[in-house]
Amino acid sequence: MSSDMEAHWNRVYRQKGSNGVSWYQEKPTLSLAALDRFGARPTDALIDVGGGASSLVDHLLDRGWEDLSVLDLAQSSLDAARLRLGDRGEQIVWIRADITQWTPPRSYDVWHDRAVFHFLTEPAQRSAYKAALAQGLLPGGLVIMATFAPDGPEKCSGLPVVRYDAEGLQAELGDSFELLEDWREEHVTPWGDRQAFVWCVFRKRS
Repeated sequence: MSSDMEAHWNRVYRQKGSNGVSWYQEKPTLSLAALDRFGARPTDALIDVGGGASSLVDHLLDRGWEDLSVLDLAQSSLDAARLRLGDRGEQIVWIRADITQWTPPRSYDVWHDRAVFHFLTEPAQRSAYKAALAQGLLPGGLVIMATFAPDGPEKCSGLPVVRYDAEGLQAELGDSFELLEDWREEHVTPWGDRQAFVWCVFRKRS
């Protein structure tokens, strides 16, 4: 992704604020439920890809998680989260990076991505993402991923997206990942529109 894309997302966060973007959730209920259902523990290392100003890490800190990382392209979104968390933000590893140009320096037990992958419209972008995922997730690790469903929006924040069903995401990630469960979400934006998402949980094969 170019510096133009970085500027785009910084502008979105500056103009709308962290609670005015379409994907805003006061509480990441489905993410937390998936972590519980598939046995993720507070001792696990989790990275929230595209986490930005999401409150997921707030709730995980409340639950006693200690090894948390947030990666986002927009520095303004990371700054908003750090400001919100105050001193607790010092417990988070904040990573300002483009996921398609990032090499994980370590491995994680859980890879969480709510609404990043569907922005990768070029095969080369998806290949780079998958290379980072393959390197950054431990064998047996969980991938919790949400994208727009086939009947979801065709664009988000002015950018085109690729819409998926569970089979499409499985095909993208390949045989190294086992699909454990998928479900549908009707997300309601801050202004009341409904957006169809598909959620998938994968386990990286040993």
